[in-house]
Amino acid sequence: MELQQMRYVIAVAETGGFTRAAERCHVVQSALSHQIARLEKDLGTRLFDRTSRSVRLTAAGEAFVPVARQAVEAADRARAEVEAATGVVRGRLAVGAISTVAAVDLADVLGRFRAGYPEVRISLRMGMSEELIEGVRQGALDVAFIGLVPGTRPKGVRVKKMAHGELVAVVAPEHPLAGTKRTDLQRLAEEPFVDFPTGSAARRQRDAAFEAAGLTAEAPFEITSVESLAKLVRANLGIGMVPEAVAGELRGLHVLRVRNAPTREELLVWNTLGPSPAAAAFLSGLGIDPSERSV
Repeated sequence: MELQQMRYVIAVAETGGFTRAAERCHVVQSALSHQIARLEKDLGTRLFDRTSRSVRLTAAGEAFVPVARQAVEAADRARAEVEAATGVVRGRLAVGAISTVAAVDLADVLGRFRAGYPEVRISLRMGMSEELIEGVRQGALDVAFIGLVPGTRPKGVRVKKMAHGELVAVVAPEHPLAGTKRTDLQRLAEEPFVDFPTGSAARRQRDAAFEAAGLTAEAPFEITSVESLAKLVRANLGIGMVPEAVAGELRGLHVLRVRNAPTREELLVWNTLGPSPAAAAFLSGLGIDPSERSV
């Protein structure tokens, strides 16, 4: 079993297809398919169910991918550690972030890191906090910027608190509330919301505040990114609540402060096994000691 074969399997599992996996791995599809077929023959089982329309992991594949990912990460980590010992930081830096990250200017942070460490391959995945935390746990991500209800601490990762703040309401210019600067939860509860999916960390931030006030608010429009939220609110289909720093970047919307507003904490998380040399350099660039205890 070769590391390259494992990389190919992981790429197919993550991209959902052989063509996209081959593009990611910079090989022709036939070579990638051949290597996976060889691996399946050696293992004595199929890792993927293939149809003309989809590629899905089999039960064996579901069991194989996490272990393969750990093996590949360990090999890459070993190489990176050796190179770092000689004064050169290489390898990869896989960053995750929620779409409403406000604690840092993500583009600026990543740009400065690339300038300082040109040998590191940087990638960014936007997603929900729960997905990003799991990505860090499994090693698919090195670090992730997430947002949670204050006081919540995810398990299985190291945590650094980056920011704490209130959410503000955003409405379309023609909305009745657009003529005011401040409102309260009771008034907002009368409106349909554009919000993140039920049960998500982002949704719980708002739900917790309304529940504490003895109120409920309906969210008929569920989205997964702040860009989608802004589009629907701009169309006056509902109202939204986002961090104040994010609201300032949403053009064409009116912003209102809210009494007893929902609050959230932005956290940076990384693996409990300790960061790779690239991740350690990234954390240090943010003024974080990679070895410090969770805060």
